[in-house]
Amino acid sequence: MFMSAPAVRWRLLLFALFLMGLSPNSLWAADAGRPNVIVIMADDLGYGDVSCYGATALKTPNIDRLSKEGLRFTNGYCSASTCTPTRFSFLTGKYAFRQQGTGIAPPNATALIQPGTVTIASILKNAGYKTAVVGKWHLGLGAKPQPDWNGELKPGPLEIGFDYCFLLPTTNDRVPSVYVENHRVRNLDPADPLWVGRKNPDGQPTGVTHRSSLKMDWSHGHNHTIHNGIGRIGYFTGGHKARWRDEDLADEWVKQSVKWIEANKDGPFFLFFSSHDIHVPRMPHERFQGKTKLGFRGDAIVQLDWCVGQLLETLDRLNLTDNTLIVFCSDNGPVLDDGYQDGAVTQLGDHTPAGPFRGGKYTIYEGGTRTPFITRWPGRIKPGVSDKLVSTIDLAACMAALTDQTLARDACPDSFNVLPALLGDAQATGRDHFVEQGRGLAIRVGDWKLLQHPTKKPNRKQVNAENRQSDIELFNVVDDPAEKKNLASEHPQRAHAMQARLKAIQEAGRSRP
Repeated sequence: MFMSAPAVRWRLLLFALFLMGLSPNSLWAADAGRPNVIVIMADDLGYGDVSCYGATALKTPNIDRLSKEGLRFTNGYCSASTCTPTRFSFLTGKYAFRQQGTGIAPPNATALIQPGTVTIASILKNAGYKTAVVGKWHLGLGAKPQPDWNGELKPGPLEIGFDYCFLLPTTNDRVPSVYVENHRVRNLDPADPLWVGRKNPDGQPTGVTHRSSLKMDWSHGHNHTIHNGIGRIGYFTGGHKARWRDEDLADEWVKQSVKWIEANKDGPFFLFFSSHDIHVPRMPHERFQGKTKLGFRGDAIVQLDWCVGQLLETLDRLNLTDNTLIVFCSDNGPVLDDGYQDGAVTQLGDHTPAGPFRGGKYTIYEGGTRTPFITRWPGRIKPGVSDKLVSTIDLAACMAALTDQTLARDACPDSFNVLPALLGDAQATGRDHFVEQGRGLAIRVGDWKLLQHPTKKPNRKQVNAENRQSDIELFNVVDDPAEKKNLASEHPQRAHAMQARLKAIQEAGRSRP
């Protein structure tokens, strides 16, 4: 079996420690080049949704602590303005537009990432790390034609580099509303089998037929099976003992993550903490409801911040803080009305979820992909603010560099090694260009950004489309971060050159140097 050079060295060092009568922690404290790694990915969190990025309508002290003790990026991006493609790209280091079926995954989606694919998890596992993902998955489970919800759900995270997973299999607004632990639905009673589909199988009440009974009404869609008093996308029956309550999801992610960290504290470990907050339906635990004036959306942000705090407290308690690299990010930008009437619109006040940027979720404007992005590694990262261009898609290549591994040419084809930028090194440069995916594609090169919209008009769900005037737009996002003045007609040569570069990246199948 092939073993990477770092893994071989680690095993030899462990053997030496054993001969000397020392514990692995003795080496771990001194091995500052091999930190634990935690990636905290929020859901639908905008650039302006946290106080360290300028929010004043609420406070996020724990995320602020990361910023104060780490590096806050002003040009930190996710790769797409919706969840499934960003998560796909984060794990694989590949732009999601390169693979069919990587749009927003339906309830019965099968595994989008197949065994044998190099991922950030497999890279770190190859370097001797224990690996886990806890929280939202939304990348499909099982083999075609559809997941075996009553049997083994494989392939899944365990087949692409994770040692352990505890999942929300789809999203909290999609069925089935159950937990998946490793290969099986947790607490599933064989006498009450789980069924998932697109048509009402038994005439069950729906968000349409029993709308008056809902504890959170829908605004569009989200009106199929009713679970926990909330209409969902899709239908499911059975699995009653396995079902969760929306209000308990955040607590469960924290509980499972803390337990796993404690079991793997001797390290090295990699935890992907994949929060469902602040995705709809926003139904935070009762103790957070009413904590802000922004409705349940604001309360969900406070709940997310609490989760971050619990992870930080766990690291402090276990004396792991100084040797843990944390990356905080979001899977896409903000959205207000995303299918439920939860006060996000009516109680917004003067809060600006996308900060100074235009658009949000679903769009290729800056608000869709430029999101909070923070790195912290005490003693290695000097606290401050960075304007370097970095993206969640780059984390795979960065972890390969961190663990002294060379990626094969066909692995992680769009993931750039910007590790020096993530660590705040003085001479770091970050990316020189970046492709943003949403409804259309955009490319940023230096200060300039070209947006290539589809010719078809946006449908109702593209709630942040903001009345664009042209299918091709060109902005200087340094001078005009709100993307108000389209300069395509004033700089036709630049626009043409950027279109050509975007097309070349699409056709090349890779962009990594």
